[in-house]
Amino acid sequence: MADHRVAPSEIAIGVVIGRTSEYFDFFVFGIACVLVFPKVFFPFVDAQTGTLYAFGIFALAFAARPFGTALFMAIDRRHGRGVKLTTALFLLGGSTAAISFLPRYDSIGISAVYLLAGLRILQGLALGGAWDGLASLLALNAPKDRRGWYASLPQLGAPIGFMVASALFSFFIVNLAPDDFIDWGWRFPFYCAFTINVVALFARLRLVATDEFVRMMDADRLRPVPVLDLFRSHLKEVLLGAFVPLSAFALFHLVTIFPIAWLTLNTDRSPGEFLMVQFSGAIICAGAVAASGLIADQIGRRACLMMSAGLIGLFALGSIGAPLLFGESAIGQTIYVTTGFMLLGLAYGQSSGAVTARLGKQYRYTGAALTSDFAWLFGAGFAPLVALYLSEKFGLAVVGVYLLSGAVCSLAALFIDRSELRQV
Repeated sequence: MADHRVAPSEIAIGVVIGRTSEYFDFFVFGIACVLVFPKVFFPFVDAQTGTLYAFGIFALAFAARPFGTALFMAIDRRHGRGVKLTTALFLLGGSTAAISFLPRYDSIGISAVYLLAGLRILQGLALGGAWDGLASLLALNAPKDRRGWYASLPQLGAPIGFMVASALFSFFIVNLAPDDFIDWGWRFPFYCAFTINVVALFARLRLVATDEFVRMMDADRLRPVPVLDLFRSHLKEVLLGAFVPLSAFALFHLVTIFPIAWLTLNTDRSPGEFLMVQFSGAIICAGAVAASGLIADQIGRRACLMMSAGLIGLFALGSIGAPLLFGESAIGQTIYVTTGFMLLGLAYGQSSGAVTARLGKQYRYTGAALTSDFAWLFGAGFAPLVALYLSEKFGLAVVGVYLLSGAVCSLAALFIDRSELRQV
């Protein structure tokens, strides 16, 4: 292994496997916030309030994620990237699997809610520590004329992770009686998380543990730096970097978690059947992610980001003008979700490149991690909570306004900072 040359394609495979496991954990929790947690942990309130409470707990991981990055970067500096990654992925898989064993509110009262919130915070801390630098290394070592393509490959983990999570939940919803699903069926996807994370750990350690990987990381100066040092040198770049992909991150949960919640609370459509519609949408999303790489290599990453943010803005305006397209019919709901997933793939496919291209090599490893953390926090962490609350209070049109604000932020950030003109 010491003489093995780590090719960009190997790095890409490692990143995809790792990202898939992380997104699987998060989507399992997000879907359960709608279909399970209101009944299991919040039976003392109505379904809508219980879902809002669950979405509040959902947001805790995004708030904890930057702290996890800071903590595990310190572990990286003292004990190495392998120790950091192993600890983080075992914590991520272990905390997700532990949710499957939680007792219900009916058994231990409010303590069940506190335990769920605590495990959710651990998920966020662990995800901050799961940053391995592979995406940054891939961006630096990809062929110059194909950097958009290689930047898009790590993003495939999101649609693949959603496909696995949605398929598992759909299977149990369709094949189990409602009482059996709420009693024990929902626990199986959480239990699977530990196995999936162990597989992802070995796939990533296969690269991280090689001498060639260490030499490549050192040659590109991809080393952990103290967070305060990063902020003193590149606070502006970190904040702007967090706002560049905001349109994609705002759309992220508006086509995955929020539609399940709205339909479950306001229609009679089967969640299991709708999850399969979203599964199909995720396939389209994966294709759009790949297409974003080809487009970025032709017109440039910045132009691709501006184009996708503009399209999301138009989609948001359409959602404002015709909100009932999503709400009234199964066909309209399918069109909304399918179109949203396609636009998500185009925008999200280059968001990783937007993060890594913005920072100097010395700060890229830590800076890319924290920039991603803040982008998720600002754009996606509270999206299901805000969208559900506003839609129930003011109607579906306001969800389009919320999404439009994300598109405006992305376009404004791209106009303010022009470092995306450099394909580095």
